[in-house]
Amino acid sequence: MEKNEAKIRIDYLRELINNANYEYYVLDNSLITDQEFDKYLRELENLENKFPEWDSPMSPTKRVGGEVIDRFKKVRHKIPMLSLPDVFDLTEIENFHTRIVKENISPTYVCEYKIDGLSVSLHYEKGILVFAATRGDGITGEDITHNVKTIKSVPLKIKEPIDIEVRGEIYMPKKVLEKLNEERKIKGEPLLQNVRNAAAGSIRQLDSKIAAERKLDTWIYHLPNPEDYEIKTHEESLEFMSNLGFKVNKNANRLVKGMKEMQDYIEDVTQIRSSLPYEIDGIVIKVNSLDSQKKLGFTSKYPKWAIAYKFPAEEVLTVLKDIVFTVGRTGRITPNAVLDPVIVMGSTVKRATLHNEDYVKMKDLKIGDIVSIRKAGDVIPEVVERKIERRTGSEKDFQMIRNCPICASPLEKKKDQVDHYCMNPMCPAKKVESLIHFCSRKAMNIEGLGEEIIEDLFNLGFIKTIPDIYSLDKYRQDLIELEGYGNKSVDNLLSAIEDSKASSLERLLFGLGISGIGDKTALHLVKIFKNIAGFLNASFEDFKNSKDIGPTLAENLYNYFHDEKNIIMLKELNDLGLTMNYLGDNERHHDLISGKRFVLTGTLSFIDRESLSEILISYGGLTSSSVSKKTDIVIVGENPGIKYEKAKELNIEIWDENKIKGIVNSL
Repeated sequence: MEKNEAKIRIDYLRELINNANYEYYVLDNSLITDQEFDKYLRELENLENKFPEWDSPMSPTKRVGGEVIDRFKKVRHKIPMLSLPDVFDLTEIENFHTRIVKENISPTYVCEYKIDGLSVSLHYEKGILVFAATRGDGITGEDITHNVKTIKSVPLKIKEPIDIEVRGEIYMPKKVLEKLNEERKIKGEPLLQNVRNAAAGSIRQLDSKIAAERKLDTWIYHLPNPEDYEIKTHEESLEFMSNLGFKVNKNANRLVKGMKEMQDYIEDVTQIRSSLPYEIDGIVIKVNSLDSQKKLGFTSKYPKWAIAYKFPAEEVLTVLKDIVFTVGRTGRITPNAVLDPVIVMGSTVKRATLHNEDYVKMKDLKIGDIVSIRKAGDVIPEVVERKIERRTGSEKDFQMIRNCPICASPLEKKKDQVDHYCMNPMCPAKKVESLIHFCSRKAMNIEGLGEEIIEDLFNLGFIKTIPDIYSLDKYRQDLIELEGYGNKSVDNLLSAIEDSKASSLERLLFGLGISGIGDKTALHLVKIFKNIAGFLNASFEDFKNSKDIGPTLAENLYNYFHDEKNIIMLKELNDLGLTMNYLGDNERHHDLISGKRFVLTGTLSFIDRESLSEILISYGGLTSSSVSKKTDIVIVGENPGIKYEKAKELNIEIWDENKIKGIVNSL
């Protein structure tokens, strides 16, 4: 066969196979038989091998997997991948509906299945899939393109040569999990307990051939920037994505109006839930109008125009075998239920937190009780109640400990508080929890250093302090020889530790575990002090006079950065190569906003105050709830309150609605 003739045949086979995949995996319709499909695929593979100059990463032959990567690269989302606020009953749905109506909106909603899998973002340039990413922390995800290409419902090339990002859910069908577990049982391998974990574990394989064997699937349900395509409703965006070739669950979605129709949809889905070929753990309800979505806006974590109704948690009975105590990084003592292992919502539950002494007494729990267990929000195991009618008299009363279970120091319970604390600053348990916090997702985000591994490494003496984390490479051979470890997993762990050195200062500051300093406060502070030297050189007054920092936080910061032990540790981290500067977060700038402190009063017709606050903050402004001499600008809407009078009294600059609307529209 001549070159040109081969190219024509290759193009024909690729189009035929891609169309067959689309019809089968997206539209559930077979264009050709399995035998024909296999024949054409083998012919295409042979031609591509014979004429490698016509090879293409978009070829359907690439879906069988085989690409192996060393580790997952980080990907920053241009538009944050926000999660949805969860609600658990009809009253909360009604509250959501009422809040929207109060905004002078007459809403229609799109109700959708909440697929039990993991979120994915797909990016196309000129119609070609260029990369796929996980949600991660909403700001930064991981590049999983090599595995997503093996999912046959994901088009490698869409029907229009456009640039677009779409989002959806990767899931594993129920039958695939059943078959996979049958094979694992024969091989003596641990069973995968639920479709969510199975899908997540499959998509995070370094070898794409393993992911290809898992037969994952997708539903696409979100277009992050519909206005770029002149789309007016969420329903239109679903149709638009479907027409491009994406798998959209159109038959399951329903346009509804009002509480009655939402409730009818929930009842209908509840009836058929168990018969679906995939797991769903709830219903997503979204305002259909994109103009209304824009008016409602966002909080820092969630869109205000959508909620996720979670199905009532399943409850099962088991034995409360014991109550043991753990020590947190602040010294807080937590009682924990040790349970006879039981499967709840597809996962094995062995422990559940009991929070504090008062909680255990309120529940009237005794060791040996038969208790009911559920997963709150389908995620966190909790003890619901003891079954008093099942008591035999052999149960043991709960006794709160009086000494730390780790260091034996006397526990303290402050007046009007429910928690007990170990006050020993040298308690080893506090050190372990501090190390866990330092490595956590919102702190240094060191993949592979989870709670159990840190506890193991602490007990082995490999990691006792934060700087020890960055010297773990000297134990590489010891780690490889440990059960459950190996060359690749150890190298991946050491690479993740090395990568974390490049994290911006706000992650390090949060990871240090200074009392009262959360991740958002840490980011606010590093924007002020810029580098670690700025913190070390700051006086108490410097901290106290910083915007939004009260005297308690100022004292905590001052004490931390003037403690000799902490100064020495920070110098060690600097010498080990950790970033000691704020690297910025691509924060946008506007001359009239950046660095200014704003107070909002009155009602604005074009935007709610919370959404406007978020815009101001995203452009480097600060917002406050009260007017003072530190206020730079007061934004005044209709029916302003006393803040307007205070602003005039202090001669503070005032912007009316037209002024701020013009600025926002220019951004």
